[in-house]
Amino acid sequence: MRPRIRKTVLVVHVIAAVALLGEVWALVVLNTAATLAEEPELAHAAYRLMPFLVFAGGIPLSLTALATGVTLGLSSHWGVFRHSWVAAKLVLILGVICLGAFLFDPVGMAAATAGGRGVATDRQWGQVAVPAAQLVMLVTATALSVFKPRRRIPRTRGDHPQ
Repeated sequence: MRPRIRKTVLVVHVIAAVALLGEVWALVVLNTAATLAEEPELAHAAYRLMPFLVFAGGIPLSLTALATGVTLGLSSHWGVFRHSWVAAKLVLILGVICLGAFLFDPVGMAAATAGGRGVATDRQWGQVAVPAAQLVMLVTATALSVFKPRRRIPRTRGDHPQ
């Protein structure tokens, strides 16, 4: 990849990853506020707002970070599966996507709080835990990008050039 194009892809990758980190932080804050809210209306409103963040931010940003990260890995000396930190970042972003897709349910929580109830449930705390785990994953990926541990993934016998 030409240097100018690579730098452009890198800028898009960094912007998407930082924006995703901010979006996930907002979900942690909204979920915590909804869980601790004494007024059921506030909790319900927070849960109703979350899908807008997820669909306008979380999904496109996470897919952009994934696509640009793989593109950068494939087009650079780092590779995707050559260095452990790059492979770990791939696993982390896939984990963020899977947690969001399979465990995060703000729509269900909005329905559950519609009747009004001011006591936090285990299910609500579970919904706080999902974006909190995503946040930890994204911070870890950021640290890996900065520190770049130099451990390489060992090659198998079939990978050696002839």
